[in-house]
Amino acid sequence: MKKILPKGLVVSCQALRHEPLYGGKTIPKIARAVMLGGAVGIRANSTRDINAIYKYVEGSIPIIGLIKKDYPDSPVYITPTLKEVKALINSKCDVIAFDATLRPRPKGATVEGLVRYIRENSDKAIMADIATLDEAMAADALGFDYISTTLRSYTEETAGFEIPDPAFCKSLLDNVRNATVVAEGGIGSFASLREVLDTGIKHVIIGGAITRPVQITQSFVNVFKTNERFMSDD
Repeated sequence: MKKILPKGLVVSCQALRHEPLYGGKTIPKIARAVMLGGAVGIRANSTRDINAIYKYVEGSIPIIGLIKKDYPDSPVYITPTLKEVKALINSKCDVIAFDATLRPRPKGATVEGLVRYIRENSDKAIMADIATLDEAMAADALGFDYISTTLRSYTEETAGFEIPDPAFCKSLLDNVRNATVVAEGGIGSFASLREVLDTGIKHVIIGGAITRPVQITQSFVNVFKTNERFMSDD
C-alpha cells in the first residue's frame, strides 16, 4: 500500500460550473489558504484545478485528484471511465480517486480494469469512494491504497442515511485489512468531527463546511429562519 496522505485534515476544494467560485484562480487560492491553515492535503476536481493547485501550494502537500463527468448510461460520475483516469495520470495529482461502488459504470468500464490500468501505467496511489461495507471490502481486495466514505448516503442503496456515520466508520476500521480508511461526507461541525475521530480514524476529508460559501451561508441563514425571537414581530 502506498502511504502518501499524512494523518490529519484533507480539504476538498471544488467548484462546479454552476457555482460562483468556478473558474479563474479562486479554487487554487482557496487551496493555498487551507494549506496555510494546516490542511495536510487537497482533494480537487478537474486537471485544470489540480495542476493550478499544485502550483499554488508549490507541490508541498499531496493532491487527491478526480474528474466529475456525467454519462447517460450510469449513475457513476466520479472518475467514471478510462478517459478520466488517463487524464489524471497525466496530471499533478498524487492520488487518483474514483467511484468504487458496485454500480455499473459507463462505457463498460469496471473497477478492476481501472485499478489494473493505473497500477500498470502509473505510480500514483488510488482511493476508492464507497458507500457500503461490501464495497469497501471489494475495494480492499482489489488493492486500493485508501478507502473513503465519500458516497455514503449518495447512492440509491444508502439514500437517507445520516452522515457522518461514526458506526460505519468504525465498521470499516474493524474490517478493512490493508487500505487506509478515510472519513468524508457530512462533517460540518467540530462535534461531528470529534465523533469521527473518536472511532480511531486518522484521515478526514472536509469540503463544504470549509470551502463552499453558499452552503455555509445557508446554514447560518437557516438558524435565523428557525429562531422564534427573530421571527416574531415584537
